[in-house]
Amino acid sequence: MSALAVVSGLLALSAVPAVAVPAAPPPVRPEDRAGDHLTVVVRHAGSERDGAHELFCHPAGGSHPDAAEACRVLDEHTRWGQDLFAPVAPDSTCTMLYGGPATAHVTGTWAGRPVDADYDRSNGCEIGRWDRMVPLLPKLGEAT
Repeated sequence: MSALAVVSGLLALSAVPAVAVPAAPPPVRPEDRAGDHLTVVVRHAGSERDGAHELFCHPAGGSHPDAAEACRVLDEHTRWGQDLFAPVAPDSTCTMLYGGPATAHVTGTWAGRPVDADYDRSNGCEIGRWDRMVPLLPKLGEAT
């Protein structure tokens, strides 16, 4: 093939019109978002506090009522090599306070690790564990 034929072929290709590109990108799905993502389901905490919320961090967003503050507190408590969502150690000595029937279930990803944690307010240790997660979890009244 001659050089003239190659150049003619390239010129013909350059005359092909460009394909139209959409003006806006497609909507972002939760699984496509970068950063940390948690789903929080709260029950028996009162009608204004019960429900499910999505929390995205880095950047903060989602349906959580105080996403920015929840992300800030989680970031503040995150320590390398420690599970922020770890349950109370089985050998813990806990006060026999009852903080009410509220429960929460947190799932998702935080700091690159999967999260699947349950919370309640059945004793002083569990109340303290819950309270450390406020405002990710709703602030509740004093224990009785």
